[in-house]
Amino acid sequence: MSQDIEYDIIVVGAGVVGCTAAAALGRDGRKVLLIERDWSEPDRIVGELLQPGGVKALKELGLDWTLDGIDGIIHDGYVVYQNPEDHVLLKYPTDRGVSQGIAFHHGKFIMNLRKAARQAPNVTTLEATVTALATDETDKVVGVSVSTKTEPGAEPVLSTIYAPLTLVVDGCFSKFRKDLSPNKVTISSHFVGMVLKNCNLPYKHHGHVILCKPSPVLLYQIGTDDTRILMDVPGKMPTGGELKTYLKDTIGPQLPKSVQPSFYEAIESERLRSMPNQWLPSAMNKQEGVILLGDANNMRHPLTGGGMTVAFWDVVHLRDHLHPKIIPTFQNSNTLVRSQMVKLHRKRKELSSVINVLAQALYSLFSANDQPLMMELQKGCFGYFQLGGRCASTPVGLLAGLRPEPLTLFNHFFLVALYASYTMTTSGPIYMVPYNIVKSILVLWTACVVILPVIWTEIRA
Repeated sequence: MSQDIEYDIIVVGAGVVGCTAAAALGRDGRKVLLIERDWSEPDRIVGELLQPGGVKALKELGLDWTLDGIDGIIHDGYVVYQNPEDHVLLKYPTDRGVSQGIAFHHGKFIMNLRKAARQAPNVTTLEATVTALATDETDKVVGVSVSTKTEPGAEPVLSTIYAPLTLVVDGCFSKFRKDLSPNKVTISSHFVGMVLKNCNLPYKHHGHVILCKPSPVLLYQIGTDDTRILMDVPGKMPTGGELKTYLKDTIGPQLPKSVQPSFYEAIESERLRSMPNQWLPSAMNKQEGVILLGDANNMRHPLTGGGMTVAFWDVVHLRDHLHPKIIPTFQNSNTLVRSQMVKLHRKRKELSSVINVLAQALYSLFSANDQPLMMELQKGCFGYFQLGGRCASTPVGLLAGLRPEPLTLFNHFFLVALYASYTMTTSGPIYMVPYNIVKSILVLWTACVVILPVIWTEIRA
């Protein structure tokens, strides 16, 4: 089989990262082959909310036009409901260049990204299934083996395509992750999703976080008539009629009154779908000839909607670290590429560690259920937001992907814990003070248990 090299880089997967990376690298003069198993419009229940930080990254890549013409809905922030009567409004900060996010149907957005990749110079697209990464005798990746269908009913054609560099971005169910990353995926729960038709959300242009028991529910409008609801289901997923009964009896009564009519109607008319909520610490790219990025390399609980924001900034950093002024050619540049990947790994963690830690920590708080100490920490978090000012704007800036500042996240998380301890100590009659002091210390300890293991995982990665 011929080993002629026609491309500088092969990109495996035409999703969020694959399309933007192909377009960015193609514009830099690299010859790119973008391979996708199925180029028809995808249909998913996640990847539908882009935070302001992600919008900012798309602007940096010159691809913000991909947000046009998809019936996207502008979002100005969040509203968090502790119960149907008690809520706090959190606006995105306005001092970071971009102050709005946008929500949309995932498939429509992906088709625009694929259009951008196809229109970019030096990019070739191919519909094929990548069956394996091709390696040489030193275990360096030198290309990919693919299976291509030439026409309906025909036997697939097997071939190998060579390139000095391969970018693997085949998503959350990555086929090649196990060969490239030492880290394992942890599934904490599942999101059950459906579309609510003509839902009357209490606050237009805002994502809604409902602190239901046992775990949170998200609502955000993704089209003129469509609102996505994502319901976190911990533990074993109910099936069939059990799931519908659970949603009707447990979730429905905890939703805002204005949402309930469309919610109950959707249970009977819309398709219920689920996705695992996965946690995967990032891994350093060490194998020669290949780079692992996107959800294939790093995932966090989707509660905060930060996945695409991390992904687009990964592409910005990839473009900058592989720029032709730094690496004129990928041929015989293994050492230089690897050193740049070490720098990329460190650079991306400024943002990714914030989004990862915030997602895991907030999920722990918002799914406190009936754990007394976690419930006190949850109340403290809600009360901290209600203080307003920097107590609200800075955390929302972190959530929005506009503040890649891990130390700021650490400081505010423990300010939340201290605030929860303070309110607990000063509440109740005077004779309860000794008991409340002990309980407040336990709340601080609980905060450490929640956040420090996640921070340690980020530091080690």
